[in-house]
Amino acid sequence: MDLKDTEVERQMTMGKKDAGHQEMIEKAALSPLLAPLTPEEFAKADKRVTRVLDLLIMGPMIIIYIFNYLDRQSISAAKLAGIEEDLNLTDTEYQTAISLLFLGYCLCQVPSNLVVSKIKWPGVYICAAMAAWGVVSACTAATKDFGGLVATRFFLGIVEAAFFPGALYYLSLFYTRKAFATRVALLYSGSQLGNAFGGLLAIGILKLDGVHGIQGWRWLFLLEGAVTVGLAIVFAFILPSSPATCPMLSDTERELLLWRIKTEQGAADKRDELTASQAFSLALVDPKTWCFIGILYSTYIAAAVTQFFPTVVASLNYDRTLTYVLTAPPYLFTVITMVINGHYSDKRQNRWQHILGPMVVAVIANVIAVSTLALPARYLAMMLMPSSYYAAAIVILSWMTESITQPAPKRAAAMAFINALCNTPNIWTSYLYTGAPRFTIAFSVNLAASALAVVFTLITRIYLMRKNADLDKNKVTARGAPTDEQVAAGFRYTL
Repeated sequence: MDLKDTEVERQMTMGKKDAGHQEMIEKAALSPLLAPLTPEEFAKADKRVTRVLDLLIMGPMIIIYIFNYLDRQSISAAKLAGIEEDLNLTDTEYQTAISLLFLGYCLCQVPSNLVVSKIKWPGVYICAAMAAWGVVSACTAATKDFGGLVATRFFLGIVEAAFFPGALYYLSLFYTRKAFATRVALLYSGSQLGNAFGGLLAIGILKLDGVHGIQGWRWLFLLEGAVTVGLAIVFAFILPSSPATCPMLSDTERELLLWRIKTEQGAADKRDELTASQAFSLALVDPKTWCFIGILYSTYIAAAVTQFFPTVVASLNYDRTLTYVLTAPPYLFTVITMVINGHYSDKRQNRWQHILGPMVVAVIANVIAVSTLALPARYLAMMLMPSSYYAAAIVILSWMTESITQPAPKRAAAMAFINALCNTPNIWTSYLYTGAPRFTIAFSVNLAASALAVVFTLITRIYLMRKNADLDKNKVTARGAPTDEQVAAGFRYTL
């Protein structure tokens, strides 16, 4: 049987939902609390567990990500509101201030995620980081010059580093592979809603310009930072610490939650399996780590356009208020495409096609952007850019999270390392967005990066197909292989 036949057979097996569900119930009978449940009771409990998780986890996490992006992206709105003139910044100094946030952001992700994989209260840790970046963001309102802006941006990156890779690891503690891409899409929708409504919110806050002698952009940082801190305190009391202590669930439902996570992963997420250095070393030697770096790094090079989206939209030559308004529709469209793409990726249990499709659209969007200045075509390209990049990114992140196997600290280290390294384009791409209104260099680089992401996606698919073929033949290689428990449980990589 060749690799193609193996893949067809696996897809046919996944399509037998009823048989798979019955098999799941039979396996769950090994648990004393789950054994007495009828199939109907089991299905009802399973659905209720997911609803409770979505209520307790996804709602707060989406809001946290909205404010993560609001606090990070406020500087783009501040540029149109005169921050460069008030602080006497050159274009290069402004670009440097944006870049230095990502320097701190990239440096601290791995150590932060190693911490979150070891502690008992990961939800509280994420909320503490949220409060910290709210404070730092508010402090931006007090900056007087380039040095002060650089300092606040750098420290903002350090404290924000805890959130996104920590959120991916945190979600992986509660959700299975069959639901993960949809949840990552919902999580990522927070960033896009932050982008979409950040400009609209800025319109209202900037009307405070001059109140108590404070410029409008200073009010922007101050008010958004204060709200962030308040929400962080509230969410610290809501987010559960682990599946075993999840509130609003009965003992049977908690047992079901623990059982389905352990069954899929083939092993419990133990925090004491490895030291931090051992975990990081295992992540580095896993070939899958570098496969996903190739895909995500290329995607994030192109997606860096979102850091300058108000500036790019401003090249359409509308006034400041209309420019803010015009930045919203592309991000709202992005939320829709992300959720749809993530949902069908989960439903089909297919990842590579749901990455390939959006990145082909990204190639087309950049061809349009680099080749014409016609307003309708230009705005169409801007509608397609964020939606294509992020629709692909949420599936890449899901694919990465489920393919980087146990132990738990290794998964946490790999997720943080990949995300940290792949965010480094935000440091250097800021210098590409010159030469308005065409931005030829930036869009040409984005075009090449989008095409490269397609290539790396195909390479990763071929590699994982071969790993699945090896597992079918009971051939397990040392580097990056599933654990013995996962192999015994029938683990296979999703393609």
